[in-house]
Amino acid sequence: MDSAIIWFLIGLGLIVAELAIPGVILVFIGVAAWIVAILDWCGVDSFSIQLWIFGLVSIALVVFARRYVKGWFRGSETTSEGDVDEEFVGKVVSVLESIEPGDFGRVELKGAHWKAFSDVSIPKGEKAVVVARDNITLEVKPRS
Repeated sequence: MDSAIIWFLIGLGLIVAELAIPGVILVFIGVAAWIVAILDWCGVDSFSIQLWIFGLVSIALVVFARRYVKGWFRGSETTSEGDVDEEFVGKVVSVLESIEPGDFGRVELKGAHWKAFSDVSIPKGEKAVVVARDNITLEVKPRS
């Protein structure tokens, strides 16, 4: 079998493997293998030169192109209106467990229970307003 076809199949396998093992790395190594396949078809027959080109192009693509392409594969955390936190900030929540300063409580937002904290006491059963979100924890303040 021709070495260019082998490089092409290696690249195809790596790109398909990216679908099963997401990390946005294998796709670049696969593209590097395809570049080597093209160079092989163009006449670069030395296997050691092919390996050097494969290694250098793989590293260059992972280091420089990954940050720009990663959003295509994983999605982005921003919307056209701005940061994703705008979905939470300003929403009214129900306090399920009382919240004391320096301690966490529980609130309900959109039917889901969230861990929450506040600078002031908010008793169970009261309504509160989301001020910020930190991963799966909401910062709330009493509804005035």
